[in-house]
Amino acid sequence: MSIHSKVLVDEYEARLTLFSAIEPGHTGWSQEIQRVGAVMVLQGLLGGQYDSQSCAKLLRKIEQTNFEMLQTAVAVSDSEFIYPAHPQWPKQVDQLANPPIGLIVKGDLSHLSQKSIAIVGTREPSAYGQEMASEFATVFVNHGWNVVSGGALGIDTCAHVAALKSSGKTIAVIASGVLVDYPSANSRLFKAISKNGAVVSEVMPYVQAAQNRFLTRNRLIAALSCATLVVEAAYRSGSLRTARDAADLMRPVMAIPGQLNSPTSQGCHRLIAERAAEIVTCVEDAVEFVGVNQ
Repeated sequence: MSIHSKVLVDEYEARLTLFSAIEPGHTGWSQEIQRVGAVMVLQGLLGGQYDSQSCAKLLRKIEQTNFEMLQTAVAVSDSEFIYPAHPQWPKQVDQLANPPIGLIVKGDLSHLSQKSIAIVGTREPSAYGQEMASEFATVFVNHGWNVVSGGALGIDTCAHVAALKSSGKTIAVIASGVLVDYPSANSRLFKAISKNGAVVSEVMPYVQAAQNRFLTRNRLIAALSCATLVVEAAYRSGSLRTARDAADLMRPVMAIPGQLNSPTSQGCHRLIAERAAEIVTCVEDAVEFVGVNQ
């Protein structure tokens, strides 16, 4: 059924339609939907109430949308589409300047609102970085916290795996749809996470990863977490974006120092030098800094 074929009165339908058509992280549309609601925005687009020239591409995508097909895509992926009216919506993401229109979640929705720490870093960690990511993840899980990361190779994988090995829960916020295992090397890991945590996406289940979505998903990693820990990161790294997103939300940010001449630690040293992150030299420092026992 096309989007024009019946009167729109349902926020779920309007949200899923806009979710499928708007690129994640679009500040303008995120704020407009948050302000007036998805039904009003969708009706406004279809009724010509927004600038026709700037909205032409978006409007074409919406007009070609088949809502039943969107519902089917979510259903066959064994996931759920949630939005702010859902009882298990993680309200902490609404603090973002560009909150998500909705989220597709494969796994246990309840984990999204539990105490969590984001552990992020380079895709090419040293043995030291791998050890630190695993150790910190294990300790936080043992204190009853979930571990949030991005499902990428390297530090992300170490954090997820350590959480699972410690019988904890972990959340992967990915840049593709939940039916697309990216990277493919982590296919088994994504399956394990969906059974012992949740895989979270801001695009439809069949959508491939795109470079820009790795940056936009980083804000969700920060928003879903009570604190963020950067283990190893290059001087210019997406992990630094996650750290700055967390700082913008007034959430604690920590960084682990490394060798002064190590390229994989330059990003951590940058955060520490700019006082954008608290230096932590042991797990006890991190536990104390975030007040994990409170």
